[in-house]
Amino acid sequence: MGFIKRMKEDMDVVFEQDPAARTYIEVFLTYSGLHAVWSHRLAHAFYKRKLFFIARVISQISRFFTGIEIHPGAKIGRRLFIDHGMGVVIGETCEIGDNVTIFQGVTLGGTGKEKGKRHPTVKDNALIATGAKVLGSITIGENSKVGGGSVVLKDVPDHSTVVGIPGRVVIQNGEKIRRDLDHHKMPDPVEERCNNLQNEIDLLKQEINKLKEGNRHADTNL
Repeated sequence: MGFIKRMKEDMDVVFEQDPAARTYIEVFLTYSGLHAVWSHRLAHAFYKRKLFFIARVISQISRFFTGIEIHPGAKIGRRLFIDHGMGVVIGETCEIGDNVTIFQGVTLGGTGKEKGKRHPTVKDNALIATGAKVLGSITIGENSKVGGGSVVLKDVPDHSTVVGIPGRVVIQNGEKIRRDLDHHKMPDPVEERCNNLQNEIDLLKQEINKLKEGNRHADTNL
């Protein structure tokens, strides 16, 4: 695909994903996620030629202007959409497939000083919601979602939804998950567990009250 066609494809993704986008000139000039992806392609080209210093300089300049840090070694597929983008960090050995959506504050990082493949692989059509941290050499499956604020340390199967700290799979139905902006509507397993505990406490209180009533009746009969 030619350079101009690739840029237009990137802008078309913005119109598909962001209802606030109005014109191509607005998207071209004002969308930091788009600028970060374009800068990364240039930096990655230098990185593959082992011109690491130039690649890193381009990456840092892009970080300064966009607030998005993408290591020049990361491998990124087509039609990546970074919404807003401030605070997004993508590590050196990350591999991102096609049609992936990433929201602000997301970290695709490592867990320490390990060598080799130490950052996540995000497969096609995945969505990583606001503030999520995906850490280590793990895989986010195709058509899967990571809920806002989640911390994911283990592989996520295809067609799954993960939420919580640590991340837990809460949906896995084998059907493609819609890639929309409703990432705030995902279920919270921690809240559900707390609700279950509260219900058990209420039942125990009722049992205790019944026992107290029985003891009072027994004392009265005596």
